[in-house]
Amino acid sequence: MKLLYTTDLHGNRRKYELLFKKALAFSADIVINGGDLLPNTGDPRSQGEFIEGFLEELFRGFEKEKIYYLSCPGNDDLKIFDEKYSRVCARFSYVKLLMREKADIFGYEFIGMDRVSDYPFRLKDRCRKDAAGSRPGRQFGSGVLSTERGFKIIDWGSRFRKLPALEDELANLPPPEDPKKAVYVIHMPPANLGLDLCLSGDRVGSGAVYRFLKEKQPLMSLHGHIHESPMLSGRWQASLGRTACIQPGQGGDFSYVLIDLEKMHWEKKDDLL
Repeated sequence: MKLLYTTDLHGNRRKYELLFKKALAFSADIVINGGDLLPNTGDPRSQGEFIEGFLEELFRGFEKEKIYYLSCPGNDDLKIFDEKYSRVCARFSYVKLLMREKADIFGYEFIGMDRVSDYPFRLKDRCRKDAAGSRPGRQFGSGVLSTERGFKIIDWGSRFRKLPALEDELANLPPPEDPKKAVYVIHMPPANLGLDLCLSGDRVGSGAVYRFLKEKQPLMSLHGHIHESPMLSGRWQASLGRTACIQPGQGGDFSYVLIDLEKMHWEKKDDLL
């Protein structure tokens, strides 16, 4: 069973067009987009327009070719558009939304997690404490949330203390029938595996994600979030017990991974735009 995985396209139309072409060339059965799906322009309206314009048309192409398209939002995808994105996905039988949900396809179980643990970036729509006793980390400015009227600045310290923990939300994901056939799509990379290195030198991976994968031991986990990490650390894949963890990053080129789940073989590609 052939799978194409990419992440952090941020509404780049050229990369989405390449994604569709590469899926056809690879004869992919499934395409997975691991988060930060939508444009990050500073104008919230651009994300809603992208969903109902460009993405809906793209989904028609996957539907016509009978290629499953699975996606899970990331931290830069505004929460105010979750309902709209869910409605558009529901119009297609081959398009599945993995926002804390599970999809059973070809004998494999795909489970998504859009929440991220506290990180330095400002937008906090999907941000959580990593664990019950966690404290806010160093920030690159005041926290903001998306609203129907734009962005609202918040007191992140006081809000953080009231948030649920990512470790609890991971525990509440729908469980797989067979972990050996389970693929988790978790936008936040795990700690300790070299998949989370920022340009600043900070390592922002989640201890909760690391512990969850170490305990559950699924077949595979797919991550994103830190675009530059593979270029800085030299690592885009790692093993955590029996679990293969993949984080291809995303830079100026189009980065993706071709995966054969039955043979457990994968190859990273970086195609020029």
